[in-house]
Amino acid sequence: MTQTFRLFVPQRVLRELLLDVSLVVLAVAAGLLLQADAVQDVVSITGVHAASLAAGLFVFSSVSSLDAPSGSKSLGQSFARALFALALALPVTFAVFNLLPLHIDVREVVQWSALIGVAAVVFRRVYASHGAFGARVGTRVVVFGSGAAAADVGRTLTQSDPDINILGYVPGPNEGEPAVAADRILPRIGTLRDLARRHQADEIVVALTERRAGSMPLRELLDCKLSGVKVYDISTHFEKTLGQISIEYLNAGWMIFGDGFNQGVWRTWVKRAFDVLCALFLLVLSAPIMIMTALLIKLESRGPLLYRQERVGQNNATFNVVKFRSMRTDAEQDGKPRWATTNDDRVTRVGRVIRKTRIDELPQLFNVLSGEMSLVGPRPERPYFVEQLTQEIPYFAVRHSVKPGVTGWAQVRYPYGATVDDSRRKLQFDLFYVKNHSLLLDVLILIETVVVVLTARGAR
Repeated sequence: MTQTFRLFVPQRVLRELLLDVSLVVLAVAAGLLLQADAVQDVVSITGVHAASLAAGLFVFSSVSSLDAPSGSKSLGQSFARALFALALALPVTFAVFNLLPLHIDVREVVQWSALIGVAAVVFRRVYASHGAFGARVGTRVVVFGSGAAAADVGRTLTQSDPDINILGYVPGPNEGEPAVAADRILPRIGTLRDLARRHQADEIVVALTERRAGSMPLRELLDCKLSGVKVYDISTHFEKTLGQISIEYLNAGWMIFGDGFNQGVWRTWVKRAFDVLCALFLLVLSAPIMIMTALLIKLESRGPLLYRQERVGQNNATFNVVKFRSMRTDAEQDGKPRWATTNDDRVTRVGRVIRKTRIDELPQLFNVLSGEMSLVGPRPERPYFVEQLTQEIPYFAVRHSVKPGVTGWAQVRYPYGATVDDSRRKLQFDLFYVKNHSLLLDVLILIETVVVVLTARGAR
């Protein structure tokens, strides 16, 4: 993993991005070189337009899961996702290069070259995801520990990154019966640094189930770090590997003394300016959709057009969130709050559509303009549920240190949930966002939100 702008990015992803950019740039450059009069345009066009197009294509292919491990999907599924990515990318490619101030003959050559480059990138992703390039050289990891925590680490590493090579597990001095296979345990000969050198390890993940005094060989771990081997504790492992902070292994000291969880004045101002500009743009863009939705709601059933509900925001302050009404007016006639569930029988026909496409959330842009919400942040919960979840889930109140959002990291990473356990799992993503939130992360979440809406992923 490589840390970029406070985000942990697998080195595999960076390599894929570089290959994508190179393929499109080479395709466009080759097309231009075929035109004798266009040689002088090679640098300006391929250096800017082709590179930016390749970066955009990387987003398309990533969010359509083209780069997922091949074990998670069949070859047919990979081709279906490739066609989806092409359906998005090819029209954009044609439009981008159609706007170039070039002679018509040169523009046509550039357009066709770019289209060929885009198609090559997408199908190269399919080819690569099914192991066609042979054995990969991945990060070599030693897990220090052999109990339940170490088994969790091994499982998440295997599932999250096909390039990871788990060399084995080293039992801690005070651990009991191992929870990993006996043939995966590495013999402890010499120090940890000797073991790391012998196995050419790149990383050590400390995952001790028992952490009493004497369990952690701090000097040996320091020697490993000083010799160039990266050393991560279990909380940082889950953060960088899964994009979440596991509350099962979380302690307050890690949150207090580690980096992140910054709520500086500059970040607050930048986020607010970004929220206002984007909210105004989205309101103008979505105005026709909102007007049509309002008419359909009124035609289907009597009752208010908008639905206002008390939610808990930043610093536990309450406010009324505004949404298009998607349920019957008697949805909670007994006055007792209920979780909204998948295929909820209280939802109207129009409501089912607007909830699936997230159109019901659009009026919350006015909450953003008023400063009660942000475009990106943890989703606000009702006071009744906040009181319950704060008592049952450790660190739940931490999510209220930032403004709630119309969308969030948990919303694009976890399917719609309606139980305490779902809230526990989504909190782990919310904690990651609170710790690492930045303008770049906000933009990435907004891009992925668009894809989630288009594909109806995690629809309610």
